[in-house]
Amino acid sequence: MSATKAIHRPGVITTLRDTPRTARYLLAGIMVNQLGAFAQAYLVLYLTQQGFSVGQAGSALTVYSIGAVLGMVAGGESTARMGSRTTIVTGMTGSALALGLIPAVSTPGMFPVLIAVVALAGFAAQSYRPAAAVLFNDLMPDEHRVMAFSMFRIALNTGAALGPLIAIALIPVDWNTLFWFNACTASCYALIAWRLLPNVAGPTPADVPVVQRESGYGTILRDQPYLLFLAATLITALIWVQFLATLPLDLAAHGYSTALYSATLTTASVILIVFELKVTAYVEHWRPSTAVALGIAIHGIGLTTYALAGHGASPIAIGTIVLVVGMMIQGPTMFAYPATFPTAVKTRCVAVHQSVFGAGLALGPALGVLAWQTTGRGVWLLCGILAIVGAWSAHAGMRSGTTEPATIAQTRPNTG
Repeated sequence: MSATKAIHRPGVITTLRDTPRTARYLLAGIMVNQLGAFAQAYLVLYLTQQGFSVGQAGSALTVYSIGAVLGMVAGGESTARMGSRTTIVTGMTGSALALGLIPAVSTPGMFPVLIAVVALAGFAAQSYRPAAAVLFNDLMPDEHRVMAFSMFRIALNTGAALGPLIAIALIPVDWNTLFWFNACTASCYALIAWRLLPNVAGPTPADVPVVQRESGYGTILRDQPYLLFLAATLITALIWVQFLATLPLDLAAHGYSTALYSATLTTASVILIVFELKVTAYVEHWRPSTAVALGIAIHGIGLTTYALAGHGASPIAIGTIVLVVGMMIQGPTMFAYPATFPTAVKTRCVAVHQSVFGAGLALGPALGVLAWQTTGRGVWLLCGILAIVGAWSAHAGMRSGTTEPATIAQTRPNTG
């Protein structure tokens, strides 16, 4: 279906009303799991409290991040072969077991064992994401696809916003309770998936063209337009994570209190949760390539504004609002796009996309801090330049649909 045709798409209320019950169960499970997603955020602090060096704690976090990226790839393959529900249940059960073990092996003398357990925790904790994305796309009507991924993101963001409040309450009791609580929320998600989600199987061999069965991910990675889209995804993740990794350092260097950064985080979360569905209801009428490219560019403008942080709090507030607007414009469409491909390649497209985004989140903090240490406020100008490159990549990759290899050409959606 050409995106240039005038198509009426329902708004927020209609989408919420038309959301199937099973899709609501899936969103509930995602949000419950996010309420306890403490491992990555608090792992370094936890391990230093347990007597590990900062270097060891940083190594453990790196291993967790690598495991998370590999877990998303494996989750996509599992979804393609065994189906979404099986992948979610298996991943969340493994996550609960690994997270529950972390306190037991968090002694300096067991560091090699800890590294192995942390790697498993990262792998299992993120393996559900491709399965959840594919299943949610399959459960929602086609006309609600972009709005659906906005709802998906809101479920993630709501859990992520409430999770730190729970962590603040648990830490004074016992640092170990962070991982035990995380194990409980992962178990709850596994139970919800097992009892309430449909058992949608992966595609049968008859559904998959022979050439795709033979080449697997290679077919996707030879698709030049999709590689441009993945480049835009990587850049988006790299610049977005600077809001979490580099901005607090930059604000502290300018003499601002931690309270200002906390208020900035809260402002961003509130704007996303309150306004994203309404913005998406408007943006979903646009061509996907336009929405993603424009959103990335606006996101970059917001980050560039942080270069003026030394002139007061106003540029910080304005930059935050602008970057969040950019995220709301591009985010749902960007994450919905891989799920628009037919079943034969959809699960792997989703897995590769989420793995690339996860890799950007994993690499971004180290690269951003290095750039900040080297260039100071120049890091924000660099983010703006990268945003321009990312916007071009998204526009070029998502508009292309006629020049890619024959192995995937017939499955590419027309997104104009």
